[in-house]
Amino acid sequence: GSVRPEAAAGVRSVRLKTRPFLQLCNTGAQPSHSYNPASGCDVNMHRPRGPAVHLAPVCFISSEAILDRLLRGKDTETSDGPRPASVPPDRAQQLSLLLKHPDQPEKPKVLKVAVIGAPNAGKSTLSNQLLGRKVFAVSKKVHTTRARALGVWTAGDTQIILLDTPGFTTPAKVKRHHLEKSLLVDPSDSVQEADLVVVLVDVSEKWSRGQLDFEVLKCLARHPHIPAVLVLNKVDLLKNKSLLLDVTAELTDGVVNGKKLRVRSVVKPGEERKGPTPAAPPPRTEAQGPLELSREDVRELRTRRGWPRFKDVFMLSSLDEEDVETLKSYLLVGAKPGPWLYHSDVLTDQSPEDICVNTIRGKLLENLPEEVPYTMTQCIEVWRESESSLLDVAVKLYVKKDSHMRMVIGQGGQLIAKIAHEAAEDLSRIFNKEVKLKISAKLKN
Repeated sequence: GSVRPEAAAGVRSVRLKTRPFLQLCNTGAQPSHSYNPASGCDVNMHRPRGPAVHLAPVCFISSEAILDRLLRGKDTETSDGPRPASVPPDRAQQLSLLLKHPDQPEKPKVLKVAVIGAPNAGKSTLSNQLLGRKVFAVSKKVHTTRARALGVWTAGDTQIILLDTPGFTTPAKVKRHHLEKSLLVDPSDSVQEADLVVVLVDVSEKWSRGQLDFEVLKCLARHPHIPAVLVLNKVDLLKNKSLLLDVTAELTDGVVNGKKLRVRSVVKPGEERKGPTPAAPPPRTEAQGPLELSREDVRELRTRRGWPRFKDVFMLSSLDEEDVETLKSYLLVGAKPGPWLYHSDVLTDQSPEDICVNTIRGKLLENLPEEVPYTMTQCIEVWRESESSLLDVAVKLYVKKDSHMRMVIGQGGQLIAKIAHEAAEDLSRIFNKEVKLKISAKLKN
């Protein structure tokens, strides 16, 4: 059957650089024909000329000003500068760079963006794509990111500050799995200092995609004055692309920037969405702190599936550069006049050693069984730059159990050598120099 979202304010499709955009706008007119650029299903939007185009990236853009600037194109170029900066492998040099006075352009613009979501939603992968370098550790397991890290992306006269955060969790889970307390406070603290919040949702997860993570909902409710956009990630892994319309309706409570979006379910075509129409977003006040939620507020949040105050909605795969280019353009045109916070050569606020430890942790999580990597600690024993521009690094892993030791080393030492090789390749790209990495393991006393 067909999927027919009936937008009360009308839905208009727009093309930008051959990629589809959907805009919620106050046209009042209903489109004469329906076509879904994702899968060929009818969805009450104008048919684009030419053959069908792929789904991603699609977004609901509710702001006329933002859309007009995107269509003009000249303000959205992201390739007008040099290759993203590398990170100095020397801690003192990195600190000096972070303290260096920003090289302000004539008319600087800046935007601080907090990327939040449930564990393993793809936050670090998206942040890496936006930066153009892999400076944040990634793996397929949860809690690869253990503390907030900052990335800096400078393009032309605009600087985007990315706050890559750990996945939201609960005090009970932190205690049970012996996780760092930073996983509890860093996401919320990052939102508090952001100009824009990007909420990432993994749509490939069948059992969780239809409802925002409760901790994410609480964070949004405590900061309703900070604009937020919804990003549906991993759309490449979703076989039935038309389900994205239902997911969008659920996660937005059927409202994008105060405009209703009524989507008739694919599963139950005749069923209308139930529940009261959410209240309009309150006007933003500068320097407004987080709201304290009462017990009644928390109970009410537990009954909700989505957030009705998202400004815009994006659908993409964070692994696809072309998909992410759409979001990059959106962030650039959303930047406001203001002084840069960092020199244009800054890529991240992480120390070289922190980058190394996080990169190795990501490889351990990727290559070892579920519980093993979380019980390990690391110690950097050697960090030395040679005259031949080679960075020599030796890291010791401390393992709790003898059985874990055998898993880490692998048959004939093959696994630990593989982990060292993969981590060294990533570090070479980050530091822009050859890295020789040796990893050894030792039982904890």
